Amino acid sequence: MQDDASSVSHAGQIPQGPFLLHAFPRLPCNFVQPPTTDHQPTTSMLNIAVIGTGHLGSIHAKLWKEQEGANLTAIVDPDEVKGRAVAEQHGVAWYPHLDAMPDVDAVVIAAPTTYHHALALRSLERGFHTFIEKPVTATYDEAVELLAKASSLDLVVQVGHVERFNPAVRSLAPYKIEPLFIDGHRLATFKPRAIDVRVVQDLMIHDIDQLLWMTASEVVDVQATGVAVLTETPDICNARLTFANGCVANLTASRISIKPMRKLRVFQRDSYLSLDLGEGSVEMFRLIDHNALEPEHQFPITNVQTSHGDRMIVMDQPTVVATNAIFEEQRSFIDSITSNTRAAVTLRDGAEAVRVAEQIESLL
Repeated sequence: MQDDASSVSHAGQIPQGPFLLHAFPRLPCNFVQPPTTDHQPTTSMLNIAVIGTGHLGSIHAKLWKEQEGANLTAIVDPDEVKGRAVAEQHGVAWYPHLDAMPDVDAVVIAAPTTYHHALALRSLERGFHTFIEKPVTATYDEAVELLAKASSLDLVVQVGHVERFNPAVRSLAPYKIEPLFIDGHRLATFKPRAIDVRVVQDLMIHDIDQLLWMTASEVVDVQATGVAVLTETPDICNARLTFANGCVANLTASRISIKPMRKLRVFQRDSYLSLDLGEGSVEMFRLIDHNALEPEHQFPITNVQTSHGDRMIVMDQPTVVATNAIFEEQRSFIDSITSNTRAAVTLRDGAEAVRVAEQIESLL
């Protein structure tokens, strides 16, 4: 979302906003009770609070009620009508801001991006494990500040790059993925309610995270172009990213399309993958030796004469298990907390995605 100068924190101060310190004065950080670094759930069930009751926050609240090992106990939203409605729907307490809420084990920050930084800082200061929807913060500098804060705490911080949990993406786990070229299209229909969100931060950032994860390499060159069609900021953007390992990616994101599309095409040595993230399906074509054919899930297409002899192109069908990606990322968050292990999508992952997104936006 658009940066808000009121959300920028200064040294020794806690930012103020409708989700935070709504009825409290702005206090220096050293006036806040220090968080415990050995925070552990006090019961066998993790007590969870969801902050924000917009589209995503409402989905999170619904799915947290279905999670084993977790107990949704609070909804936080400065809008009393919306907040109470969601809280009553799930039989939990409503609070107008984070500081009015009693202690929980973990919070889910699904408020507007402008408030992510302030809310996450306060959550960590109170000793809560913290899940932050994407983008992790409005700016890279804010993400760096969160990293510095979290580095000294024994708390799980996970970022909501939900496509990591897409069934199509998870089906690739048994395969070696070493991309040479990636082509991605993420197209959405126009929604007037979402025009305050920049198209790169709202849509393209999903695929930026996917690329960083798949390549395990740093972006070394960025080229981008975009145009504003219906709003005051670019509604469609194309970016070409070059990675240190030589991989090149071409990404297109649009919020003014007639039909939605979420597709990634991955080209690598001896194989081609087409992922339809909207449908949760995968097509994979591979060049293999004849004696490597696995007929239970590979279908021969044609023979090819290569410098390594006669080989064949096969269509491979990864096993795709239909799941709810948000439910699965919540499950992963629970598992990281209870097993005291690193989050599947780390705060550093989220920060790097914002860094690349800012590089793209600087060229538009």
